[in-house]
Amino acid sequence: MAKLGRTSRQSIGSRPEPDRVDRPDLPLSPAHERLLALWLHGKSRHTRRYYQREALRFLAFVDCPIEQVSAIDVQGFLDELERDRLAPSSMGRSIAAIKSLLRFAHQMGLAPDNPAVAFKVPSTKDTLSERILSEAQVQEMLAAEPQLRNRLMLRLLYAAGVRASELCGLCWRDLQPRGDGGQVTVYGKGNKTRAVLLPPTLWQELQAYRESIEPLPHRQDPIFRSRKGGHLDPSQLMRIVRSAAQRVGIEANVSPHWLRHAHASHSLDRGAPIHLVQATLGHASIATTGRYLHARPQDSSGRYLDL
Repeated sequence: MAKLGRTSRQSIGSRPEPDRVDRPDLPLSPAHERLLALWLHGKSRHTRRYYQREALRFLAFVDCPIEQVSAIDVQGFLDELERDRLAPSSMGRSIAAIKSLLRFAHQMGLAPDNPAVAFKVPSTKDTLSERILSEAQVQEMLAAEPQLRNRLMLRLLYAAGVRASELCGLCWRDLQPRGDGGQVTVYGKGNKTRAVLLPPTLWQELQAYRESIEPLPHRQDPIFRSRKGGHLDPSQLMRIVRSAAQRVGIEANVSPHWLRHAHASHSLDRGAPIHLVQATLGHASIATTGRYLHARPQDSSGRYLDL
């Protein structure tokens, strides 16, 4: 079993950066490679990237087969994270990743127990309310975007509430007419599929945009293409959204997910049923959707006080 005082263990802070985790200096054993492949299968690219990085850090730290990892090893790893003075949110994500890995190993019969079961993910400040744009801000961003393609991306992020990776993965075949508008088939987290209705104005703009492209795109072509003709990368979408926000004087580091937050909050404010918002966004739990109600309450008991 791994000992906490082992001198071969390196500082957590010296581990490879995220863009190097696919080529770690310390190669994984074949057993650990198979475990990580099974564990990460079906997760989003962002989750895979982060979870893999944390798993490599942890496995390099314990330096023993997964079935020999103990609660003492887990605590030692967390102590290392604390010494590196990680932000509470980063600490929480690291713990969540390691708990997920060890739980999966136990469920697959690769470990006799789950040594991380007693460790809790620390609660952190919920900053959701700080990342919700007002309706006026969204409309300003849409109106000020000079490029048709970029404006359609902004509108689709907001109108459909899709994630950045979901939007970048869309093809023309994912759009179907529906009444006087249309609908888009979205392939989301965990390989789950959902259909989202599109308002007539957005549907018409998307069809006009397709007809303006020469040669006319095939059904299997990406809706929003990169310069090389493939799917747009989420990092490019990030720059487009951030530029749109800065163009109208929004100083915060706005990301595509802010428009998804805005969709949820604004639709709930306007009376949309919470279960409908949950289905549109593809939330597995109604509790996730309910966060938007708490982030922007319509009333507060403090308003009833005599001040």
